[in-house]
Amino acid sequence: MPQASGATSWVGTANEPGNGFPLHWLPYCAFTAATKDVPTDGSGGEPEPQIQAHLGVGIGSFILDLHGLQQSGLLGDLPEEVQAACCAPRLNALMGCGPAAWAGLRARLMDLLRRVEPSLRRDTGRQRMVASLMVPRRQAKFQKPVYTENYTDFYASMHHATHVGRLFRPDRPLPPNYPWLPIGYHGRASSLVVSGTPVRRPYGQYKAAAEGAPVFGASGRLDYELEVAAYVGVGNPLGTRVSIEEASLRLFGLSLLNDWSARDIQSWEYHPLGPFLGKSFATSVSPWVVPMEALAPYRTRLKGRCASDPVPLAYLAEPEGARSGFDLTLEAYLSTARMREQGLAPVRLSRSNLRDLYWSFAQMLTHHTSNGCNLKIGDILASGTVSGGELGAQGCLLEITQGGEMPVSLPSGERRRFLEDGDEVSLHGYAEGEGLARVCLGECRGRILAAG
Repeated sequence: MPQASGATSWVGTANEPGNGFPLHWLPYCAFTAATKDVPTDGSGGEPEPQIQAHLGVGIGSFILDLHGLQQSGLLGDLPEEVQAACCAPRLNALMGCGPAAWAGLRARLMDLLRRVEPSLRRDTGRQRMVASLMVPRRQAKFQKPVYTENYTDFYASMHHATHVGRLFRPDRPLPPNYPWLPIGYHGRASSLVVSGTPVRRPYGQYKAAAEGAPVFGASGRLDYELEVAAYVGVGNPLGTRVSIEEASLRLFGLSLLNDWSARDIQSWEYHPLGPFLGKSFATSVSPWVVPMEALAPYRTRLKGRCASDPVPLAYLAEPEGARSGFDLTLEAYLSTARMREQGLAPVRLSRSNLRDLYWSFAQMLTHHTSNGCNLKIGDILASGTVSGGELGAQGCLLEITQGGEMPVSLPSGERRRFLEDGDEVSLHGYAEGEGLARVCLGECRGRILAAG
């Protein structure tokens, strides 16, 4: 909310320039925090208790427990459905309350956390109660913040589509329909995992170019994809469509996403129907969901479309000058087992920006429902790999290494064409605005385990 965007919080770390979680950000998460240390290694202690996840919001170095906030009575004048949603283990119930409820809860949280002048005589007892409901972020164990039934991955970066297309079709890198519609495929929601979950190298069928027949084995060309997910907050009934004018109002928030990809399996199986087992083994999501209202100061015009490109058909045409993109810097880092042994910092593989997408999330949602497909609360619309046109802005190893032909050199003396066992990829995102503190999207991390 604009009137509070430059305000500060009585939570001191929220005002530190590099913290990334200031008052005007307040991203949501789902977490558990153990109240005591419990042995979990089979050494004879009690088994770890099963604790239901609580919803929280990030503020400074802490997480404010929404379940506890509701139980304390500090949300008492909000609608009952909103209060009940704050006690749920996932964000879906809150999403189902609608945009007015999202704004109302956010306004209340800002009021509880905003620093005020001493002359206003804030209720110090209330502030102490809120402080007692905060958990240090480092002590939290994060869960998936949203229950997702359906996951659709788009191909919305023209730069990525062009780079990859040139590897396989130098004369015509883009499919002819690319400038006319947002291309996507239906992913596997059951294999969505929260950041920090290890990723097992998949088995699959693939075929070397020089071989006459395919083989079945562990993938040797495992890759990451630097993406952003948009969560659907308001669905649509089967057989109805969502107009471009209302599409953005149905989106709840954004989150980092890594669409792990087995390139050898993918390249063999995608004819003629597209990605299947080369993608469905794991997709990592960040534990943080940034509400759309918090992203308002970072909205911008998309820069991926050129003046010479076709004008979108009427149902996908956004208003002139629409700020449907987001000025969010995205980065991917790699840490190998040897680098960690040597105490070396992770290496940045790429840096791109979400504003460079060709298609907006609103256009993705509108096109998705244009045939009457029903989107549900919590569904994910992923951007596809976010790449830029300049060197160093390629959002996956397939692009960076030119299909494995130009390996990346690492400070440990290693080289990488694709990911090896023990490698860990972490995705990050941040934004800065005039008069606003730097904000971060959190982290989306995964380490590769050997094939089972």
